[in-house]
Amino acid sequence: MANRLFRKKTVEHILASAQSAKSGELAKVLGVRDLVSLGIAAIVGAGIFSTIGLASFNGGPAVSLLFVFVAVACVFTALAYAQFASTVPVSGSAYTYAYVAFGELFAWIIGWALILEYAVSNMVVAISWSQYFVSMLAGFGIRLPGWLTMAPAYASEAYAKVQEQGIESLSKIEQTAALAYEHAPRIGDIPIIFDLPAGLITFLVTWLVYIGIKESRTASNIMVAIKIGVILFVIFGGVFFVRPENWTPFAPNGVGGVLSGVAAVFFAFIGFDSISTTAEECKNPQRDLPRAMILCLLICAVLYILITLVLTGMVNYTELNVKDPLAYVFEYVGMDYMAGIVSVTSVVAITSALLVFQLAQPRIWMTMSRDGLLWKRFAQIHPKYKTPSFATIITGLMVAIPALFFKMDFFVDLTSVGTFFAFILVCAGVLYMDYSGISKQSKFKVPYINGRYLITIGLLLAVYGVYNFGQDTIAEWRQLSWRDMLEHKMLTIVFWLVWVVLCVMGYIYRFSLLPVAGILVNLYLMAQLGASNWIIFIAWLGVGLLVYFGYGYKHSKLNKMENATP
Repeated sequence: MANRLFRKKTVEHILASAQSAKSGELAKVLGVRDLVSLGIAAIVGAGIFSTIGLASFNGGPAVSLLFVFVAVACVFTALAYAQFASTVPVSGSAYTYAYVAFGELFAWIIGWALILEYAVSNMVVAISWSQYFVSMLAGFGIRLPGWLTMAPAYASEAYAKVQEQGIESLSKIEQTAALAYEHAPRIGDIPIIFDLPAGLITFLVTWLVYIGIKESRTASNIMVAIKIGVILFVIFGGVFFVRPENWTPFAPNGVGGVLSGVAAVFFAFIGFDSISTTAEECKNPQRDLPRAMILCLLICAVLYILITLVLTGMVNYTELNVKDPLAYVFEYVGMDYMAGIVSVTSVVAITSALLVFQLAQPRIWMTMSRDGLLWKRFAQIHPKYKTPSFATIITGLMVAIPALFFKMDFFVDLTSVGTFFAFILVCAGVLYMDYSGISKQSKFKVPYINGRYLITIGLLLAVYGVYNFGQDTIAEWRQLSWRDMLEHKMLTIVFWLVWVVLCVMGYIYRFSLLPVAGILVNLYLMAQLGASNWIIFIAWLGVGLLVYFGYGYKHSKLNKMENATP
């Protein structure tokens, strides 16, 4: 059974399966420019228009360095993705890559994790879109009833706070939520409260994705052109209002304050891998996917770093704990008309991010279904629209229903857990490809830098740095019991142990340095996430394993091939 759990697919088998008539045929219409546009649409979305404010509030101007650090981590990963995409140019992203490198069980785990990543990301984006849309309508004098624009928990918590502390103790937003609870229509004693705009935009975007990749591509290109133009205008216009004294202190809350924004910052970048799910709709995937991944990541990293420096230069970082930081800074300097333009553009920007995420997830479902790990209907291609129709509908329901009723806070950090996990396995997969010789089939390869000694040198430098510059951290660890260490610092311990193991294996197998760097950086960022995210993620994986052993293991195409072989 152990051998069957880790049975691998060959590159030839995957390509033949994707090209088989039974799988249906997707429309091949995407070029490099379209792929870069889709990547930018996914990356420059809710992150730059909302979460960047909270990250700047916690980390100060130094959060720009966090964007550099996360961008570097993503470059290592993007190179690994690019090599896999040039080797296995089919839909499925990290799921397909894991099938080649690590076998079926790991492929299932990654595929299941990606389902969570894209679904949860879309919920966050849809709820964020709703907030901006309601604010934009208010700017035009149109006010929707409060009970139609928020999650029930927001309203009930605010109403309970009114009963305990009085209306005067609430912020303006909380007062609005409390009033929504009080005036909402009821079924018996239960108030009817839901986020209609979040559900509605998810339905509309799902419909667009359903009717065709050409229509989705066109819409994405238009929205990306609009928002990139406005972001450049914000950067070059905001430069004239920058006051250098706002950059002092540069890191007011220290390294801890900067790293507290890891989840928010990384959420801004997770979209670059979504373009790998469109491999079968590319005209020349082996050439275009690697180029597009690197280009969109570099473009977006520069935009994020510049926008962070401009924001924290225009106003003091303590003023940026707002949901619409780009609009707020222009209101702060008295340019209300520019704030209005940014508010309208943010709705467009977040719509384009939702579009790309909603485009990506059905293609992962489709690929898993082709392999027999999910029900056959998920691989169904619409005869007219040439899209995975059933998978697209299910994706829309999975996103729209939670977005109607859940708070955004519940989802934000959870989006990064599955992504880090996938990124680490993709980087490790490149090491396996090099070792097994599969890399010879790659039309793009991660530049090889012999890490035989450099991995160990890096570990020694890291230990030296912690010892000389991390005395506060060392003192904190000394105060912890062994039980506390295992409970709260387990991932940090795992990070250092993995580095030691990579030193040994790197020496023996002459590992390439860049994939190893990708593994370590992603694992380090992973260790900064809260324990509650891991509990939910592990529970999700537990459900996934039940589905796999209940259905996927038996119906796997590889299982049927093995049983049919004498």
